[in-house]
Amino acid sequence: MSIVRVLTLRADNTLCIEPIPAIESLRYNKKHIGKMPLPANQEIVLDGIEGNAMELSVEIDPKSAREVCLYVLRSPGKEEYTTISFYRQGIMNVIRSGRNYKQDAIVIDSSRSSLCSDVSARPPEVAPFELPDGETLSIRIFIDKSVIEVFVKDRQCVALRIYPERNDSIGVSLRSQGQDATLISLGAWQMKNIYEL
Repeated sequence: MSIVRVLTLRADNTLCIEPIPAIESLRYNKKHIGKMPLPANQEIVLDGIEGNAMELSVEIDPKSAREVCLYVLRSPGKEEYTTISFYRQGIMNVIRSGRNYKQDAIVIDSSRSSLCSDVSARPPEVAPFELPDGETLSIRIFIDKSVIEVFVKDRQCVALRIYPERNDSIGVSLRSQGQDATLISLGAWQMKNIYEL
């Protein structure tokens, strides 16, 4: 139910988490969006970037935004969507050296992923993630019908099952909350079915 992950130890003794490189052999029909502003509190729908079996490679400079969101498997009227958010020092408390700190986090929220009446509600998947000041946010997102996997700077990974009901829940959009941010680049690929190779 998930992509094979390659785990290695970096020189600083932190864990590197990457999808297996062979996954890139399934890519086709690449689309690219270059640098563009993400004005505060405005959702930007990415025309032509869509699919329910795809990979997204996104680099964002969050600047001072408290939250940057990607909405995937989004229906045109936003009746269904799944939110992938980066929160800057906003949701997780960590104790270091006896002091309480707010920590960055990556979150997948499936609360609006499905209109189906028999899909059970569940809390968001939340994982701690630290983005040093001045670094950009690099995210690889793999969507495979009912599975979403998110790799963040090869330092964190979160995954979730979702069950969209609508056939047109395939769109992608971006939003920066509170302050402006900048999309540095976005690559999108459709992904082949491994069983049909």
